[in-house]
Amino acid sequence: MGALALAALFLLATHFGLSSTPLRAALVRTFGERGFLAAYSALAALALAWLVLAWRDAPFVPLWGWSAWQWFLPIAVMPLALVLVVCGLSQPNPSAVGQGGMVDRGEAPHGILRITRNPVMWGIGLWAASHMVPNGDLAGMLFFGTLAVLALLGAVLIDAKKARRHGASWLAFAAETSNLPFAAVASGRQSLQRAVREIGWRRLGVAVLLYAVLLHGHGWLVGVPATPPL
Repeated sequence: MGALALAALFLLATHFGLSSTPLRAALVRTFGERGFLAAYSALAALALAWLVLAWRDAPFVPLWGWSAWQWFLPIAVMPLALVLVVCGLSQPNPSAVGQGGMVDRGEAPHGILRITRNPVMWGIGLWAASHMVPNGDLAGMLFFGTLAVLALLGAVLIDAKKARRHGASWLAFAAETSNLPFAAVASGRQSLQRAVREIGWRRLGVAVLLYAVLLHGHGWLVGVPATPPL
């Protein structure tokens, strides 16, 4: 369990330490933007691989008892998580690396950005948080909890970084959107109907297909079925 805790701390420390502190600017000055991103991506991949391997080797330490309802939480949450990830990866997003120019050009929120300006982060965060409940063990808490913190705190830090970099342009963009999914829709700043129309049925179809694959292939992919045993 100590190895898993160390891997979790290493992932969070390297990710936030390199992406959200003055160290990033110093490294970019030394190695250039591309050099920094290449090294950062390689380190992030190694850190994630270490976390996964440490989780697989960690002992089972139960924290609460198993109940059938716990299985249905990720089943209910994953459709939204997949829509956020699919849409966030398949349409322009000023929160993504290298796409901040959208804000400076004054482009209005479009598609999934009407629902949340950090769709990929929220998709990953919802996936991780929803999987903590049915696992119910210490290793699961460390693994999925680390990824949930990485994604959801990362969304907040991305907003702060974009505000520093783009100033008034970002503030104007952020005023039309929300970090929390559906908050801008609930406040009347955005239209859910327009968001769905701009997202399009193709992206929604891809998310549904992925959901079906994960639901029925979960046992083969990770060794645990997605639905409770009858």
